[in-house]
Amino acid sequence: MKLVGRIGLSAIFIMGGWSKITGFAGMVAYAASMGVPFAELAIVIAIVVELIGGLMLLVGYKTKWAALAIAVFLVPVTFIFHGNFADQTQMMAFMKNFAIFGGMLYVAAAGAGRYSLDEKKKAA
Repeated sequence: MKLVGRIGLSAIFIMGGWSKITGFAGMVAYAASMGVPFAELAIVIAIVVELIGGLMLLVGYKTKWAALAIAVFLVPVTFIFHGNFADQTQMMAFMKNFAIFGGMLYVAAAGAGRYSLDEKKKAA
């Protein structure tokens, strides 16, 4: 069950990180338009957290740290990009991120589970 949960949680971040790589200029422009300072650096950080953190979560490597890093990353991202509560679409996106935040805290507390590199390392 934990493996399936990690797959579900990691997918959005792996895909998001990859889309930021392939659409880097557009993402930088969008972040700048939202008032993000140092937008290019911010997108590079987002790529690292999303892609690397997502892959770590997927394979269950240093899972607690990856989940905590993603959870911390989600806080400013959620308020910056989905803080317009007058817009129903943004409110739903905010709630989605809030749910993912909760999921990441749960993973950090519960661990990766049996089918993970973390567990394989313990057994060795």
